[in-house]
Amino acid sequence: MAEIVAGPEGIAMGVQRLAGGRLVAFPTETVYGLGADALNADAVQRVFALKGRPSTNPLIVHVSGEEMARTLTRHWPEEATKLAKAFWPGPLTLVLPKVDHVPDAVTAGGDTVAVRCPEHPMALALIEALGSPIVGPSANPSGYISPTTPEHVRDAFASEDLLVLDGGHCRAGIESTVLDLSSETPRVLRPGVLGAHRIGEVLGCEVEVVESSAVDTNARSPGLIGAHYQPRTPTRLVSQEELANAPSTAVLIAWSIQTHPCGGELIAISDRLAGFAQSIYRALHEGDRAKGTQIWVENPPEANDDDERAILYALLERLARATHA
Repeated sequence: MAEIVAGPEGIAMGVQRLAGGRLVAFPTETVYGLGADALNADAVQRVFALKGRPSTNPLIVHVSGEEMARTLTRHWPEEATKLAKAFWPGPLTLVLPKVDHVPDAVTAGGDTVAVRCPEHPMALALIEALGSPIVGPSANPSGYISPTTPEHVRDAFASEDLLVLDGGHCRAGIESTVLDLSSETPRVLRPGVLGAHRIGEVLGCEVEVVESSAVDTNARSPGLIGAHYQPRTPTRLVSQEELANAPSTAVLIAWSIQTHPCGGELIAISDRLAGFAQSIYRALHEGDRAKGTQIWVENPPEANDDDERAILYALLERLARATHA
């Protein structure tokens, strides 16, 4: 059965398992990842098998820093160095041309690899102790709600012999921004809490934000499948006004009210966008465990500046997939 372990003991156990081709769930600042040695093709295939993940959905490779990232790419542009200095460790993934020794399964057969340096001490300690990059898609069955606590991972894979490293609740709460640097114009393929405006400030140029339905991005970035991050309970996104009409059988996730209007279950969430992002997956997990017939999620609060607008855009993208029929 899945086992949660904290501290140096967990790191040591994790390294031993990863070196032996096994899987380890580990914390990052975004969500928990299902880790395997990125250069071990058999171990990478085990990630796809355990998650039930389509082979067309590439993986992000987690590295200890720029030096390790360079070993995975044929070309490391000046822009990548600028961004790594500005935002690594942090929630930014860079897509670059891959070298031949990166297994094709990692990149869904594509010629680019997605790399990122996570901002979590346990993740970095694990990578550094292993001495090899680690793939780390969200540690959940494919298409289900991403995990932001070790308990989410344990519950998802309760019957599996899986080590889960306990790093507490994830600080950012939603997945990283994915930036494609493999073409002439920098392009955001998947939005995250780090906005295109911040990237553009560092690069000194306009950064394109690609609509996630664009077909040519699918082999370069994960997280672009229509139905994604979904509870098993039917879920819908509603306005503040619609909350008043919620049936008692609907579980509400809301920030503007304190009680369910019809006496049902209400899960309170932050009225600040950063807090909303940090807690939305936790709230969806909690809502899915409740006995409601539906989950109603109140639209996130309004944004007040460019940083908040980036968070709001990323949140709405995740919620659109979570409520995708």
